[in-house]
Amino acid sequence: MIEKIVDLLRRCDGPQSVFPPTQLFNEGWMLRLALDWLAKSGTQGHALTVERGARWYSEALLPSQFLPRFRGDDLAESWTHAYAVVGHFRIGEEEGGAAILEADASQFVVIEAKLMSPLSKGTKYAIDFDQVARNVSCIAETLARSARRPEAMTTIGFCLVAPQAQRDSGIFGDLLTKPSIRSKVQRRVASYEQRPDANGKMKWFDEWFLPSLERAHIEFSSWESIANFISTADPEAGKAYHEFYERCLYFNRRRGLASGGV
Repeated sequence: MIEKIVDLLRRCDGPQSVFPPTQLFNEGWMLRLALDWLAKSGTQGHALTVERGARWYSEALLPSQFLPRFRGDDLAESWTHAYAVVGHFRIGEEEGGAAILEADASQFVVIEAKLMSPLSKGTKYAIDFDQVARNVSCIAETLARSARRPEAMTTIGFCLVAPQAQRDSGIFGDLLTKPSIRSKVQRRVASYEQRPDANGKMKWFDEWFLPSLERAHIEFSSWESIANFISTADPEAGKAYHEFYERCLYFNRRRGLASGGV
């Protein structure tokens, strides 16, 4: 059956396609291909570097400090699906795919990937709790649940990967700055004022979130720079990666035009 799946993928961008080519040519596969190359090559010095003894995993679940406390909780949010995580962790079966840090973990990086879309601006019950603030708060919660102090980690980070043109257009604004992240999470915690667990939320903010944010690297990496990074070490792989990226842009732009986008 694996061969059948490969065959379907091979013809997804031709006249014999039976599903949209964007099922293959998308940011998810762009990211998986980059992480696979970085992990296998052992190349260091990039925001997405997979450190020695570490691993990567796509579509991992990240816990939130703001999960529902009871049915109908009007301040709650669900677990976060990360495009990918890199570091020293295991995927817990008991948590349904959640990343759990190893006792001696030294790296934990969460990656968000974009092609044509902006970052989400908030959640249902917290309209200004944007995607970056939410992911960084999930990093702090992952450390807290794993009882791994941020000061003991060598690398904590959040990396947004997107086309350079998106960054240049200013679409992400100041969302990747630490003051923005801190203020959004602080307001999220403050929304629990007068609630029974308000003190617990503030304690988490002071003892886990702030130290995690202080230590975290908040970075942007363009798809173009990743292709260039790969090309420097492996020209053939870099050329193939760049070509795949161009097809991703082509099919996603076409999809955007068909749906009335630009």
